[in-house]
Amino acid sequence: MASRHLSRSIAMQSLYEWDFWHNDGSKLKQIVENTIKEFGPGLENTDFIWELINGVMKNLGKINEIIEKCAPEWPLAQITIVDRNVLRIGIYELLWGKRDEVPPKVAINEAIELAKNFGGESSGRFINGVLGTIYREIGEPGKDETSKPKEPAESLASRDIQAGPPSIPPKADLGGEKEQE
Repeated sequence: MASRHLSRSIAMQSLYEWDFWHNDGSKLKQIVENTIKEFGPGLENTDFIWELINGVMKNLGKINEIIEKCAPEWPLAQITIVDRNVLRIGIYELLWGKRDEVPPKVAINEAIELAKNFGGESSGRFINGVLGTIYREIGEPGKDETSKPKEPAESLASRDIQAGPPSIPPKADLGGEKEQE
């Protein structure tokens, strides 16, 4: 398992335990240290774990508000502890993380993987929906930074293909109802 993925997993498990014990801040440091010992004994660098934990804690109020706005059908207390903390990590990485190290789409994909590994049957879809909404709301950062496809050797115009969009058939041709005139 890659060290960043393992670090996210350890951060999520630590936040899960902290949340389970009713957000007792006095226990968080010990929880994280115990989780690192148990699940990451060979992990050479724990900086990323602490960056995630501290970032989530520093922005917890804002993150919780964002969750409530982006998942209005699910009050925060009704979201499973796993999903709630996967969202917290994902939102932290999307909004406050270092985009040059973790692009937004990577942060979303990593959160979905955590949800699939630790959450319930629909956790991945739920996390994807909430983080996808946030990603679109913030303007899809990094969207234009992806590599562009290579130009074909010959252009469409050089072949005998008509340019322009295809015509849209009338609604009746698509199996819908005909419009009344």
